[in-house]
Amino acid sequence: MAAFSPAMESVKAFAATGGLVLGICNGFQVLTETGMLPGALLRNRSLSFICKDVYLKTENIDLPFTRRLDKNAPIRIPIAHAEGNYFCDQETLDELESGNRVVFRYCDRNGQVTETANPNGSLNNIAGITNREGNVLGMMPHPERAMETIVGNTDGMGVFQSILTQFQEVH
Repeated sequence: MAAFSPAMESVKAFAATGGLVLGICNGFQVLTETGMLPGALLRNRSLSFICKDVYLKTENIDLPFTRRLDKNAPIRIPIAHAEGNYFCDQETLDELESGNRVVFRYCDRNGQVTETANPNGSLNNIAGITNREGNVLGMMPHPERAMETIVGNTDGMGVFQSILTQFQEVH
């Protein structure tokens, strides 16, 4: 097994005790590279950097990260990446799908998961996944960039409100 920095080892240890870990964009890449989440993030199918708003369908609302979101209701969240194309082998994909571990999928504004709604070529339009325990979430879109009325979008607040609700209930 590869050795990681002391800081990353601390994150892994924290997650192993049930602590919540959220990896956004490059953070999602780090979570896959350290084995905390399966798969890999590859170059976008266009081979270009993409920066735009996309729609996400929340498929699992039984997580500390999503409990304040509406299942299947599309949310508009920005992306900004060149390596956001989620990929894994078929066995892993089957495990993610059957285990309800695909948390977010790229969709259109009506919540329809279509190939044209997939900005980067991710398998099955995957935009975010969780570990088996549900306490580690990796997602390519940036909910932290959709938190203020002044920027024209508050759809990302549900992710952080969910975490806050979880924290309040535990403490």
